[in-house]
Amino acid sequence: MKRKLLICGATGFIGRNMAEYFADRDDFDVYGTHLESPPLEHPKIKMLKTDLTDKEDVARAVKGMDIVIQAAATTSGAKDIINKPYYHVTDNSVMNSLIFRAAHEYQVSQVIFFSCTVMYQSSDTPIKETDFDANQEIFPSYFGVGWTKVYIEKMCEFYSRIGNTKYTVIRHSNIYGPYDKFELEKSHVFAATLTKVMTAKNGDKIIVWGAGEEARDLLYIDDLVNFVEMAIDKQKKQFGLYNIGYGSPISIKELVQKIIDHSGKAIRIEYDLSKPNIPTKVCLDTGRANMDFGWAPKVSLDDGIRKTMQWYIDNIKKHD
Repeated sequence: MKRKLLICGATGFIGRNMAEYFADRDDFDVYGTHLESPPLEHPKIKMLKTDLTDKEDVARAVKGMDIVIQAAATTSGAKDIINKPYYHVTDNSVMNSLIFRAAHEYQVSQVIFFSCTVMYQSSDTPIKETDFDANQEIFPSYFGVGWTKVYIEKMCEFYSRIGNTKYTVIRHSNIYGPYDKFELEKSHVFAATLTKVMTAKNGDKIIVWGAGEEARDLLYIDDLVNFVEMAIDKQKKQFGLYNIGYGSPISIKELVQKIIDHSGKAIRIEYDLSKPNIPTKVCLDTGRANMDFGWAPKVSLDDGIRKTMQWYIDNIKKHD
């Protein structure tokens, strides 16, 4: 019998990739939530218009589901993290509280929650899940979103202890790939850089926020989807917390040059030190995911850039 799989935030970057992938498996009936964005037009995905901050809407969506992938969130780039940090706190706390409560009350078998790495200290070596120290100060620009994520992770652990629902918490690194947000005001560093390069002409210059010294762990979306599939198929523990990333950092300066090289264009780079940036260095130790599930990233950064660039050409550039 097919299992009912609900993907909260199915029109978002991670949610859409999850929805389309699992819709192609024969053992799931896939449902997805949307609110302000138009519903996905996919014959194997049933879309539900749902306000995830409304208790009754959440109950209607979750009731009868076997698995919930919680990919819905209020997200944005460095500009909002610095200028409007409360964006990432209020709605995310409310929607996750309601989703987890409904999952508990309606006996959902498993919930997948996407956390992130903002609670980690900047580090020159790969960070393990156990390296997070609640007594250390979270980087100031991440204070609100970081502690919100920690609180929601603990909420997952709480519900895993009082009911039968399994929880998988994923502290993922910077994800990139098809369906990412490529609008400059809303995008993260990879998509923003790709957009600047793809819209520039030979001989143009692009402006990079900050000095480009910060380093990020970049993971292609297919590798994240692959981990979620493994967690659904293999997780035995009632609660699992996993780092999921590429495992090595790249500086923004190096990333920008790499994307320019793949574009084949001659583009100059100018660094704007007056713009917001978050000068930290993070890469993840994913040994726990490898030990429990045999997971490891498969897509190299160069291959991921090529795949994303081709998707951009096929889906965004041709509509410009």
